[in-house]
Amino acid sequence: MELSERKKSILKAVVELYVALAEPVGSKAIAAALPQSVSSATIRNEMAELEEMGYLEKPHTSAGRIPSPKCYRIYVNELMEQHRLSQQETERMNRALQIRLQELDRMLTQAGQMVSRFMNYPVYALAAGKKEITVVRFDLLSVNETDFIAVVMTSDHRVKSQLLHGECPVDAAQLPVLAALLNKDFTGKTQEELSQQLMGMAAQLPGLLFMTVSQAVDYACGVLEDACRRMVYTTGANRILDLPEYQDVGKANQLLRFLSEESTALPAPEDNDPVQILIGPENVEQALQDSSVVVASYDIGGDMRGLIGVVGPTRMDYAAVEARLSYFAAGLSRMFDQGKLPKHEEDVKE
Repeated sequence: MELSERKKSILKAVVELYVALAEPVGSKAIAAALPQSVSSATIRNEMAELEEMGYLEKPHTSAGRIPSPKCYRIYVNELMEQHRLSQQETERMNRALQIRLQELDRMLTQAGQMVSRFMNYPVYALAAGKKEITVVRFDLLSVNETDFIAVVMTSDHRVKSQLLHGECPVDAAQLPVLAALLNKDFTGKTQEELSQQLMGMAAQLPGLLFMTVSQAVDYACGVLEDACRRMVYTTGANRILDLPEYQDVGKANQLLRFLSEESTALPAPEDNDPVQILIGPENVEQALQDSSVVVASYDIGGDMRGLIGVVGPTRMDYAAVEARLSYFAAGLSRMFDQGKLPKHEEDVKE
């Protein structure tokens, strides 16, 4: 059923008043917020209809209404006005973005801390490959008669090495030959493809040489498994304790436990949308179904992308969070690409 413009105006007012006050919204407050003159009685009738349609909810202890997840969704999709960042906001964020980000895990932690300070919500950060990770180079280095070092470089520019203990003597002169074979037949392949290739190689190599190749490939498979395991860094989880929605100890503990112990289950959209908003029940995880998550993607380079997510109540200022998160994401992409920061809108002149 298509909503009338007046009903949409009422929904917009309910969301924005509830975001600002964290209290159920009554007809008088809505009447004062509407651009057109509408009586409180008319607004009450409209609100009753909107409640029946599932857009509003009425807490038992109040005569006012609060938005439902359905209401937040139509607000985000149709009613939300673009939030314009102030010059002061962009200057503060630019100063924060000037930090020197070095190692990837340190970068993710610092990026999350920056965003959490500005949002006053819990934030999570992670890096993900744009395509599946493979091995791009092998090296085998002799140590003694039975041991050698396997060096593996992956397509996401990681270099890992490990001392491998052979059960039989390892001929040092054979190691460069085996490394060349590995680089010829075992590079550019995923973990599953490496295992399949190794099975096909069993009949082609003498037993001792196959054991050495097998050890190197098994190590490479472990490196790929670790590289594909998603590392998520969370920060600011205790900020939820300042929000009225989480004054209930059980509810707060459930979300805090999820953020600390199950962070790898936080949303990490794989499509190319720069910002995504997941409201309440739209989140798959039970612990997030009373919360909203806003996730922004940015380019790290080297076939990697970063994700920054904000976790907060459904009573979130979506326009402001989306604008600030988009700005941070654009700034991080530019910093990794060219070291340049995005300009404030007022500074951009045609």
